[in-house]
Amino acid sequence: MDKKRVLIIDDDPRNIFALKATLQAKSFYCIACSSAPEALELLQTDEVIDAILIDMMMPDMDGYEAIPRIKKLNNRASTPIFAVTAQAMLGDREKCLRAGATDYIAKPIDVDRLVLLLSNS
Repeated sequence: MDKKRVLIIDDDPRNIFALKATLQAKSFYCIACSSAPEALELLQTDEVIDAILIDMMMPDMDGYEAIPRIKKLNNRASTPIFAVTAQAMLGDREKCLRAGATDYIAKPIDVDRLVLLLSNS
């Protein structure tokens, strides 16, 4: 079975490093982009992406703006998108889902839950 390919979109290199290390140790293949515009450019190609993890709070274009744009791409309409945010406040999950996210995970990330979400996507 091929490794699932996960795109990580986050403006903080420390978060990218931690997520990549964690997911690679769990047998996922990871690609990273440090901005939503960079990710949108990549997602318009034929690059195989099985799931997307997107930080909801980024400069220039946040996840709330990026997720609907990703969903509008013909080749990505059914790609699972998981919102990642440190703002774990009441109503945040619903806000992420309204933006088009498949599901939501709060920081600090529960690795077992994240692996389960990605494995079932």
